[in-house]
Amino acid sequence: MGRKKKGRAVHGVVLLDKPLKVSSNHALQKVKRLFDAAKAGHTGSLDPLATGMLPICLGEATKVSAFLLDADKTYRFKCKLGEKTATGDAEGEVLERRPFEHITLADIEKCLPELSGDIMQVPPMYSALKKDGQRLYDLARQGIEVERKARPVTIYSLNVLSFEAGVVEFETRCSKGTYVRTLAEDLGEMLACGAYVTDLRRISVGPYVDGMVTMEQLEALAEEGFDSLDGIMQALDSGISDWPKVELDADSAYYIKLGQPVQIARAPTEGLVRVYAENQFIGVGNIQDDGRVAPKRMMNL
Repeated sequence: MGRKKKGRAVHGVVLLDKPLKVSSNHALQKVKRLFDAAKAGHTGSLDPLATGMLPICLGEATKVSAFLLDADKTYRFKCKLGEKTATGDAEGEVLERRPFEHITLADIEKCLPELSGDIMQVPPMYSALKKDGQRLYDLARQGIEVERKARPVTIYSLNVLSFEAGVVEFETRCSKGTYVRTLAEDLGEMLACGAYVTDLRRISVGPYVDGMVTMEQLEALAEEGFDSLDGIMQALDSGISDWPKVELDADSAYYIKLGQPVQIARAPTEGLVRVYAENQFIGVGNIQDDGRVAPKRMMNL
C-alpha cells in the first residue's frame, strides 16, 4: 500500500481576516486545506463572534506561533449599555436590564483610567481556560460556576471612537490574556447599568498591523494555483521581526543546529534572538548567562 500524501512542506504566515460565526479551528483547517499544507497552527483563538486578524502559521512557522501567543493585540469593539448577558457578548441570554439613557460620554471617559494600565481581570466563565481539566465554557453550559482567580493584564490604551444610542465603540491595545468581554462588563458595573460586547474585531497581533486576507480572497487565489497562494504569505520570521538579530558563520550555524551553544561577537547580553546564517532565518536562540547563544527552536528547512 502506498503511503498517504501528507501535504506540502510550505513555510510562512497567513494573516487571515477571520469571518464572523466561524471558529478559529475551523478557519485554520480550511486554510490548511487550501494551501495543502502538511502542518498548520494558529496563534491564539478568536471567539466565533469575533472577526479580524488570525495569524495562521504553516510548516516550520508553527514553531514561532508560541511566541506570537505572548504578543500584544489591538481590538475594536462595541458594547451595548443597559443589559448584562450570561456570556458577556451577544450570544448569551440577557440576565438583567437597567436604565442607561442618563449616561453621558463624560461618564464613560471618567471610568477609563480605572480600566487602563496594569489591572487585574477575572476571566469569564465562558472562556477556554481549564479548571481541573475541564474547559470553563463546558462547565458554564452545564450551569456550573467555579471561582476564577483574577489575573494581571495590561491595557496600554483604551479610547472611545464613538458613542450613540447607548452603544460605545472602543479601540484598545492590550497584553496577552486580556478578555475584552470582561472590560465591557467591568465598564457596565462601574456605570451601574450593565454592558456586553456586540461586535469585536482584532486589528493587530504583535508586529502584524496590515496585510490581512479574507477567506474569499484565499479561495480565489487557490483557483490560480499554489504560486499565487504562496505569494501572500508573510515570511517565516515575520512574527518576531522586532527581536534582536544575530548572524552566524557556517561553523557556528553547524554547531547550533546540532543543539550546541555558540559564541557570537557583539551578541545581545540577554533574552531571545532571531538566528540567521547566510541571511537565512534558521531559528530562535536564547542568550545564556555566559553570553553564548543557545538554540531554543530551530527551523528544519
